[in-house]
Amino acid sequence: MKAVRLESVGNISVRNVGIPEPGPDDLLVKVEACGICGTDRHLLHGEFPSTPPVTLGHEFCGIVVEAGSAVRDIAPGARITGDPNISCGRCPQCQAGRVNLCRNLRAIGIHRDGGFAEYVLVPRKQAFEIPLTLDPVHGAFCEPLACCLHGVDLSGIKAGSTVAILGGGVIGLLTVQLARLAGATTVILSTRQATKRRLAEEVGATATVDPSAGDVVEAIAGPAGLVPGGVDVVIECAGVAETVKQSTRLAKAGGTVVILGVLPQGEKVEIEPFDILFRELRVLGSFINPFVHRRAADLVATGAIEIDRLISRRISLDEAPDVISNPAAAGEVKVLVIPSAERVAQQ
Repeated sequence: MKAVRLESVGNISVRNVGIPEPGPDDLLVKVEACGICGTDRHLLHGEFPSTPPVTLGHEFCGIVVEAGSAVRDIAPGARITGDPNISCGRCPQCQAGRVNLCRNLRAIGIHRDGGFAEYVLVPRKQAFEIPLTLDPVHGAFCEPLACCLHGVDLSGIKAGSTVAILGGGVIGLLTVQLARLAGATTVILSTRQATKRRLAEEVGATATVDPSAGDVVEAIAGPAGLVPGGVDVVIECAGVAETVKQSTRLAKAGGTVVILGVLPQGEKVEIEPFDILFRELRVLGSFINPFVHRRAADLVATGAIEIDRLISRRISLDEAPDVISNPAAAGEVKVLVIPSAERVAQQ
């Protein structure tokens, strides 16, 4: 089968590899769709820890074609979305219920072979069934949505909250929708790209701001801004130093900042601890998706989240290395890899 392989840092290609064989507790899944994530680019450039050589791809869904001998509750023919993050269940963090902080955490598409391939092995406990009537490409959004859902849970957004979201990529646009579902009545998205600002307003943002047009802090939290004094919750979704710096200045006194975007490992950002202390800000990191993948899958399956407008294009496995090797195109939100060349040709 074809697979997109990270052979080493900076070295990615399509190779023919053997179809994996499921162990007793595994599912062999024929991949229908797998999303390209900013993390894939970080992996390629050595900015996020991984264990190459490995097949990339952690945002996937597909059809079960074979179940291991110990699997009793999912049969071939079922459609599943995979939670890629595999915790050990034994370390102190796992035993304390913090499975996302597992000392032995391993992820499909990062530490073991992932979904940029025709087939992927998924442990049964990482698989969540979704309807066969669902557009299969929608299933590839369950993993990024789950990460956003964890961040929104941590943020404490409630009915009537004011929220600023920094970054107009897929994480920002999914978070806009989750913030509205959580009850926020003001949701402001900041991004430079006009197409993404328009899209944000189409999927639920009450206002958008162009940070290149002036001082974004003044535009949102200044005396004449959209929310004078700052918002209840700021969620940083861009994964760049500039927006992390802005985040604490956009929160009101007593507000909450959630860092959801992924900066390259080792990158530093200056902050003012006195401001965090004096205004008693909560500054939280949100890492992956503990215990929320089922909720995310249900949100996708019920149509509560707008997905189709977030899909920029669909590509084949052969095209994936070039796309991953280059920055996202202007206005691009989510690129999906469709392993079936015939399926791509029909789009």
